[in-house]
Formats: sequence, C-alpha cells, structure tokens
Amino acid sequence: MDTMQSTQTKRTRRRHAPDLKRQVVLACQQPGASVAGVALAHGLNANLVRRWLQCEHKAPGALSVVGAPSGAFVEVPMPRASAPTPEPIRLELRRGASTVSLQWPATAAADCGAWLREWLR
Repeated sequence: MDTMQSTQTKRTRRRHAPDLKRQVVLACQQPGASVAGVALAHGLNANLVRRWLQCEHKAPGALSVVGAPSGAFVEVPMPRASAPTPEPIRLELRRGASTVSLQWPATAAADCGAWLREWLR
C-alpha cells in the first residue's frame, strides 16, 4: 500500500485569474455561444465554466464588467423620461365693464389661485 501512495501525486486546485473568468463568462453570454465550446477554447472544463456562470447569476455584475473590481458600482446611463407638459390654465373673467383673459402655467396653479382670490375681492 505504501508503494501505491508514493506513486500517486497530490492534486492541487488551479486558481484562475478574475480577468480570465470575466472573459470566459462574457464569451458564454454572446448570442449562439456554447458553454462547452468556450470552455474547450480556453482549455477549461465545461462544468467549471457552468459554475462560474451560476455564480454570475447569483451575483450579477460580479464577473461581467470587464475592468471593474468585483462588487464595484458601475453607472449605467439611462435615458431621461420627459414628463408631458400640462396644459396651461386659461381664464376669461368679466367684472362689470372689465374683461381679463389670461393663461397661467399649470405648474404654478397655487399662484394662479392666490392671484384670482385677490382679483375677485
């Protein structure tokens, strides 16, 4: 039994650089990419690559952003939504011989109400 142990070598785990992991995960996320094909192209076991992909799904962004440290905030530009412009307040007021027509921005409706209260006194 001693001879058997001496002929067997101790296996050590390989450690892969985070850049390689990111590169492999990004390659697997490309349209039409095969996990087995990407693993073979990089000399890796497909099960290992699948494990990296599972880690990516559990912690999105941890591996997928090239050049960013793991867990770093990455700003994603978003288009600004423009709110529809409300119609202005339109008033035509008659008091005795006087007639007043005005348009007031709807965003300042409270100011319009205050002005109207003063005018009607």
